[in-house]
Amino acid sequence: MGRTHVLSAAALGAALTLALSACGSAGSADGGGQTLDVWIMEGTNPDASAYFDEVAEEFEAQTGAQVNVEFIPWGDAHDKFVTAIAGGTMPDVAEVGTTWTPEFAEAGALADLTDRVGDTGTYVPGLVEAGTVDGRLYGVPWHAALRSVLYRTDVFDELGIEEPRNWEELREAAVTVSEEKGDMTAFPVPGGAEYSLLPFVWGAGGDIAVQDGGGTWSAEIDSPESREGIAFFTDLALEHGTSSTGAATWLETDVQDAFIDGDVAMAISGSWTPKAILEGNPDLEGDIAAFPIPGPDGGYSPSFVGGSHLSVFNGSEDEELAWEYVQLLTSDDYAARWTEETTYFPGKQEQLAAFTESDDPLVQPFAVQMSEAGRGVPADPAYGKVQGQKVLQTMVQSILSGDASVEEASATAAEAIEKTLNEGS
Repeated sequence: MGRTHVLSAAALGAALTLALSACGSAGSADGGGQTLDVWIMEGTNPDASAYFDEVAEEFEAQTGAQVNVEFIPWGDAHDKFVTAIAGGTMPDVAEVGTTWTPEFAEAGALADLTDRVGDTGTYVPGLVEAGTVDGRLYGVPWHAALRSVLYRTDVFDELGIEEPRNWEELREAAVTVSEEKGDMTAFPVPGGAEYSLLPFVWGAGGDIAVQDGGGTWSAEIDSPESREGIAFFTDLALEHGTSSTGAATWLETDVQDAFIDGDVAMAISGSWTPKAILEGNPDLEGDIAAFPIPGPDGGYSPSFVGGSHLSVFNGSEDEELAWEYVQLLTSDDYAARWTEETTYFPGKQEQLAAFTESDDPLVQPFAVQMSEAGRGVPADPAYGKVQGQKVLQTMVQSILSGDASVEEASATAAEAIEKTLNEGS
């Protein structure tokens, strides 16, 4: 998942140099007698122990090697990675959040997996993009989630609203609900949720920032296209009244809580949220569904794909053995089991296809969104700093509060993004 704590690539690289001198480099094709150290993030699957015990048994049967899995809380993981690199105690394989992979790769901590992976077209494009630095792949797409539009089918049915297929229909649906259901927030515009904004920026043809061949970043959040998307999103609240005043500071979790309380008719929501919403309010069973975020004139607007890569760390005593473990975890059988237990989608297109053909209205739309219109944020170590500074959230909140126009707010955000990305981490 995306995290924001970023260490300087230079500092991390210096630590790595010391660490590599302490790590063995000779490998063996026979894993007998060896132990592979693996780090997995804690929380994605609350009952992960049994799953990884089973994988370890299969791996030992295949290779003769044992596996030592350590579960790392997400909140502590970044610092633990950095400390491990500095101290020469890196794992052989680790789950790495997609926004961290460029940082560790640029610092030299991760093995280049490009040649081992081969055709990256077999994976979800947004995850490949997030794991690629200078044209080389350092993270194998493992699992991910993203956002589409979750809505109340009972409300839509009552008002005769069809699933919107473009931005105009989305706006009309939200306005109709707002006019007819005064006790509900028709479509929240959460000021604290950057991933609710980005589909409209990308859908309009805009971007956050682009990098030229020399490595210099140019902000695009203030481009005419980006401003069109920002204006559409914020105007839902300011011009069309589909949101609420309180939503100007809402996080995604606030949107979810309001949906659970029955106060929201339609919202940008994560593929992991329906389960939590139904657990929080069982009365909504059968009354919620989802649809991919529509494009301005049809098709789909891209949605941020966030999740995890599996990476092999430089300095592994047996890189081939580590790679075999990555292959086992991403194999069809274990990928399907992981998805079933976590509700996160697999990183391979072929594995994802089964979900895009599902009859489940709380699964299929998200899978289609991921397969057809998933996208990543700038794959640069310093982008975590941009997120840590809450640049996009501040931009949206300043517009919603009336403190700045779209042009003024996006210009300020562009200046901050460009400065941070070009100064480095």
